[in-house]
Amino acid sequence: MSTRSSDIPREQRPAENGSEAQVSAEPPVDEPGHPTGGRRLALDVHARLRAMILSGELPPGSALLQAEMARKLGVSRTPMREAFRLLQEEGLIDARPDQRARVRGVDPEDLDGVYGARIMLETLAVNLTAKSLDAGDLERMSEALQCMRELASQDQPDQWHAAHKEFHGIATRAVGPHLQRMLASLGEHSERYIRLAQLGMPSSWARAHADHEALLDALRLSDSDEAARVIARHLARTALNVLADIAPEYEPVATRTALGIAGNGQP
Repeated sequence: MSTRSSDIPREQRPAENGSEAQVSAEPPVDEPGHPTGGRRLALDVHARLRAMILSGELPPGSALLQAEMARKLGVSRTPMREAFRLLQEEGLIDARPDQRARVRGVDPEDLDGVYGARIMLETLAVNLTAKSLDAGDLERMSEALQCMRELASQDQPDQWHAAHKEFHGIATRAVGPHLQRMLASLGEHSERYIRLAQLGMPSSWARAHADHEALLDALRLSDSDEAARVIARHLARTALNVLADIAPEYEPVATRTALGIAGNGQP
């Protein structure tokens, strides 16, 4: 039985010139959380530059030329432009038209504002989450805390921050996606200041672990008020320690006001 050409799918028909038709696949579509192609490369470049800034390999004030950094990392200018845009959104670089981008210095006002906002929002999130955690959640937090202790003694800051992010993420997981995004953004912005606290005050590692343990204890008891007080003081202590080291003359109004509202004013 003959088959009409109209019954054959277009991609299977012979080409009109007699040669076999070339089938072009549709370009991959990015799925949420699974970037492909150029977007993934831009994110990889962003992560590498971000690590260089946070580690101090690119210190505050360093000039950043897109062409030069692209050659250094072996990529084209396109993903480098996107990486610069992401770094600027995070507040890690200043990149203005027709000017060299530079690694931002530590701005006391920025630190104070970030931590003032983080205290208020994370206190709310912890309070809302405290009564919803199950045994599995608490076990994961305990494992993350143990991992943080081990990594601190091994001087592995990147892995430590990954475990730290997981710990705080579980403690605030009950809030909606909009607040989650705000918390994630503030947490990313805070990482630079946490690293400064750890470098400037080695004893801050032990104090941070004690705070995290106290938070976990409060969450085990579903004590939302105590959990909120602990997280407010923990965040404020980081901000105040860094400010005392880099700008002792600066008055951290936002941090202290937020602490007074959320944590009974006790750093």
